[in-house]
Amino acid sequence: MALMGQAALAMWWDMAPAMSAEFHDWHSHEHFRERLAIPGFRRATRWTSADGGEGVFQMYELADYAILSSSHYLASLNAPSPWSTKMMPHHRNMVRSQCHVVESAGGNVARHALTVRLSPAAGGGEQLRASLKALAATLADRAGCVGGHLLRHEPPAIQTTTEQKIRGGDRYADWVFVAVGYDGEVLRALAAAELGPESLAAAGAQQGAQAGLYTLSFSATPADVA
Repeated sequence: MALMGQAALAMWWDMAPAMSAEFHDWHSHEHFRERLAIPGFRRATRWTSADGGEGVFQMYELADYAILSSSHYLASLNAPSPWSTKMMPHHRNMVRSQCHVVESAGGNVARHALTVRLSPAAGGGEQLRASLKALAATLADRAGCVGGHLLRHEPPAIQTTTEQKIRGGDRYADWVFVAVGYDGEVLRALAAAELGPESLAAAGAQQGAQAGLYTLSFSATPADVA
């Protein structure tokens, strides 16, 4: 599969403009290095809102789902650095999905990422899965796109961590679809067509899916920040 593992951690939050410069410094030069030193973390990528807003989208690609409850990762989550402790309360409206990779085709690092957070309607799970898997498989070859990825959240059996307590608790998205590409307008059109509300409902999704377009900020593998 195209993602660098069988699991992923997908996160969204808002960062106030007054904290943005320090956030990017901390996240790039301390936080990514800390996370990518954990065994099983294979790539970290951050995008910011394409319209210049406060939104941030981040994905960690993981070797397998067990990494999300590993002793190394939990130790990091429960012993944040002083700088992390300062920055965590500024992660507003956090959505954090701990995911199995259901389908992955093509690349995952490009100028833009379109994310859709959604849930299957009652009885619509298999139809929705098939529809989104088929869509992901086409995006690696579609003009303006480089890849598509379908993720499914499953909370690991762990206690609330220190970082979560500092943030005040996290929400999650049941399913996540990520379309990655070099042409933002193509991704906007995708959000209005195949990933628009009517198409998703017809494919078996609940109403209320949330889409967002983001622009690449930084991506690294462990070797990049060692």
